[in-house]
Amino acid sequence: MYGARGSNGVILITTKRGNSAKGTIITYDASLSIGKMANKISVLNSRQFLDVLKQGMANNPLWGAGPRTLDLSDTRLFKTDGTPIYNTDWQDEVTRTAVSNNHQISIQQRGENSSTGVFLNYSYNQGIMLNSDLRRLNARLAHDNKINNWLDFGANLMINNTVENVVYPSTGGNNPTRTMIEMPSIFPVKLPDGEWANNMMSSTFSFLDPAENPVKFLEEQVNRNTRTQLFGNLFFNFKLAKDLEFKTQLGVDMQSMLYDSYSPSTIMNWSADQKGVASVQSERYNYWQWENFLTYRKKYKKHSINAMAGASWQQRIDRTLNGSTQYFSDDYFQMYNLGAGGKPNAPGSGYDQWSINSFFARIGYTFADRFLLTLTGRDDGSSRFGSSNKYAFFPSAGAGYIVSKEKFMEKIPAINYLKVRASYGLTGNTEIGSYQSIATINSQTSLINGSRVGSSYVRNLANPDLRWEKTAQTDVGFELQLFRTRISLEADYYYKLTTDLLLNKPIPNSTGFDGVLSNIGSMSNQGLDIALNTMNIQQKNSYWKMGIVANYNKNRIEKLGNNNEDIFPGPYWGPVSDGFTILRVGEAAGSFWGYQRLGTYSIEEVAEGKAKDPNYPYHAGEEKESANKTILGKGAPTWTGSFVNTFGYKNFDLLIDLQFSQGASLAQAFLFSSEDRTGYSNSLSTVLNGWTPANQNTNIQQLRFAPDAGQTACFDSHWVSNGSFIRGRNVAISYNFSTHFTELLKIKRAKLYISAQNLFLIKSGDYKGYDPQSISWSTAGAPPFGQNIEFYQYPKARTFTAGLNVSL
Repeated sequence: MYGARGSNGVILITTKRGNSAKGTIITYDASLSIGKMANKISVLNSRQFLDVLKQGMANNPLWGAGPRTLDLSDTRLFKTDGTPIYNTDWQDEVTRTAVSNNHQISIQQRGENSSTGVFLNYSYNQGIMLNSDLRRLNARLAHDNKINNWLDFGANLMINNTVENVVYPSTGGNNPTRTMIEMPSIFPVKLPDGEWANNMMSSTFSFLDPAENPVKFLEEQVNRNTRTQLFGNLFFNFKLAKDLEFKTQLGVDMQSMLYDSYSPSTIMNWSADQKGVASVQSERYNYWQWENFLTYRKKYKKHSINAMAGASWQQRIDRTLNGSTQYFSDDYFQMYNLGAGGKPNAPGSGYDQWSINSFFARIGYTFADRFLLTLTGRDDGSSRFGSSNKYAFFPSAGAGYIVSKEKFMEKIPAINYLKVRASYGLTGNTEIGSYQSIATINSQTSLINGSRVGSSYVRNLANPDLRWEKTAQTDVGFELQLFRTRISLEADYYYKLTTDLLLNKPIPNSTGFDGVLSNIGSMSNQGLDIALNTMNIQQKNSYWKMGIVANYNKNRIEKLGNNNEDIFPGPYWGPVSDGFTILRVGEAAGSFWGYQRLGTYSIEEVAEGKAKDPNYPYHAGEEKESANKTILGKGAPTWTGSFVNTFGYKNFDLLIDLQFSQGASLAQAFLFSSEDRTGYSNSLSTVLNGWTPANQNTNIQQLRFAPDAGQTACFDSHWVSNGSFIRGRNVAISYNFSTHFTELLKIKRAKLYISAQNLFLIKSGDYKGYDPQSISWSTAGAPPFGQNIEFYQYPKARTFTAGLNVSL
């Protein structure tokens, strides 16, 4: 029944409201958390870094570059014998022990005909990277009232304010998420006189890629996001007759966001040349949704009917305004006075609006409390599609049979409950940008002869035939409970066929465009959802519960365009200009597309090649690639799930929650600069296994000094790792204070708990990053199939929490 808004699944969240029993209950929950970096990336220390540079310089003649020696004469960095003074661990310097706290007070009250809940929350979450944190203040009011026999009323109102200092990951540039890995350890955070160090401080190392000290970067640059949200809904429920009700519900979500950024004149290779860069962007969006439901319920003997018809309208309007400037006389004003900048940039503003209108109906029929049938139909309309295709109809049907209620099942006492079910239905997807079906024009100003002149250009081509993406899903499953519900098993098989895929269709470059958004293909997903829960031990003072959730999914592109042409949706990146991924019929969506690394060229191979062709282009120790590109893996996992055990003994409870993912691959784009580019920055320790005449059986290229000898790098299988993992997601111990203790203190309940999140991670040895979970390309406009592509990411923390929950 959720239509377009639930095309990718629905998560139902039930918020706390008034007290469930008469009276008042006050609850206070407080916790303190400590987080540390869970895993580190192995990089070269100072001695190893210098050895790699020396070896690379010694190999210069092999690559046609002139000879070079390493100059270690800078006494600020080296002793007289050339020994490095510093061995800075930049990952340690950039991160910290994060201390966070959370406080929540709830007051819940219920009277004869009404209930009220008031909830207040304050939290401060400190990030493990310097100058990253999030403060949140939240207040919520929930009220339900039975006004009379024919009218009920309810309201929910929330006010939320957050202030976040952000560390943005990037796919290039000198963000701290990158420089904390690539900054050579020979440089200190600060020199003895208190001056910040950076990798350009010594002229003898001017060959390095200029990068600012990441600690200085984090301490001095400001990236602050402020959000204020007003969220609420209210409903009236009219009992029109004995079996007939009408409910109308109105919800709003109004948010105001402010994105402040200032990079001072002291940040090298970022804002020093511009003498400071400030930007401010404000965004306000208003979303409203009005839903109406007419419901009829009737039960007659063995027959039960539940019928509903309704209509809904929703709209969102988003407005943005931004300004930026540079060339400040000093860094005093930061982003609080854009007028102080000597070179303002053109301001910008934006407006976006979309709306959805839906009409729907559902009828549910039950016979003898055993046979169930549900039929639904939706007519959804979206403003995002072409003028003749805005509306589409989405029907569904589901049937169930509760076998355990049959008399013959009484002969099988082990089975307490058995239900089989099947369903088929259509859902639609409208999650594309606004105005995609019409030709849009971008306007801007250009500086001509010292004056700003307005100009416009066509941004994208029109497609008036753009229509809904549709998914037909078939589902067959069962629910089973055994041995007085001590074992319960739920399993479903599904097959989803998505047609009219919303993708950019490639068009000839002569048009001036790369593509046009179209409905050009189909894709299938089939899999299993399994949930097993068991009560292994249940005694007076102890218990042991176990739960396993497993999800299997196989994705396949079924059709693309008229001729099933390959599509390369990106994301595109300088070193990978033709993109990381491919859409190809018969393969998973977002499959990685690149060369197969076959090892490195041996001395014998190169000698044989030059004997046949004096112009043989390859060098001994250079990476060896396949002649053609191939599928290297897929970004989405095959299996995901969790394994949860809960133990209890008297007043103690223990929770052990394990998470797993299997079958996904991960593209490690950071290997371009951290392994294939020695001489410009620090490298991963994997380069120590580089090719040498005595070590020719390796995938790591021969060390070379890239500033002189260049770099050979392309997206290949060596960059792609196994993304499978097992994580200790949560381990928690709690103690529930005895009734004797709570009565002594005149409180209702009290619980003390400690927990550890992300306690351990088991991952593939060929994955070199921090954490293989939930990685996606972060650039604007990245395609929906760009998951599991990593340049550098914000490291995940291992967090320990202690808390207290008290109810009065």
